[in-house]
Amino acid sequence: MEAKYKRVLLKISGEALAGDDHFGISEEMLKRVALQVKEIIEMGVQVAVVVGGGNFWRGRTSKSMDRATADYMGMLATVMNAMALQDAFEAEDIPTRVQTAIEMREVAEPYVRRKAISHLDHGKVVIFGAGTGNPFFSTDTTAALRAAEIDAEVILLAKKVDAVYSDDPEINPDAVRYDELTHKEVLEKDLKVMDSTAASLCRDNSIAIHVFALAEEGNVMKAVCGEKIGTIVR
Repeated sequence: MEAKYKRVLLKISGEALAGDDHFGISEEMLKRVALQVKEIIEMGVQVAVVVGGGNFWRGRTSKSMDRATADYMGMLATVMNAMALQDAFEAEDIPTRVQTAIEMREVAEPYVRRKAISHLDHGKVVIFGAGTGNPFFSTDTTAALRAAEIDAEVILLAKKVDAVYSDDPEINPDAVRYDELTHKEVLEKDLKVMDSTAASLCRDNSIAIHVFALAEEGNVMKAVCGEKIGTIVR
């Protein structure tokens, strides 16, 4: 198998990291992600990671909570996930750096674009934590922004679902599964692949998005090799 891409950004949802527990971090999922990332690194692919925080924090828990405060709490949740991923990667001998958009020097480097690119060029995995550092932006938008900044060729969107559907397949059994879409279709059909800000950013910077299930063995490798799994947006 040969890699189709030289540099990729892997976006992992917090929910996917929780596994079947739906909350917290599943050790089994951490190991599974680490082994899949190791496979593609050994093929010479440079890997950056953006991780969500939905396994710990799902936004405002009450109407009285300030939206910006809730978003900052979500950013801190992503840093916990980033540190857990770093630990799992290094247990598999994958050199890893965590960079955060909110400074917390005791646990991670601050985000510096040139430094991130240098780490990637030297074969390290870079995990971006704390979102964009700004409230009102999702980690999907972070993935699109960081992918554009580091010149990633594709965003590998690893989720709990196995593809993009017209509706939630768990609720609606008649939901239509898409194999391929354009960025324009994602925005026009209001498909919940990514939020509209992230989808627009990918469209404007010609970044492909490959959506697939994280839980299935070998899916990261298949996506990197350009196999027809999940949904491709281009």
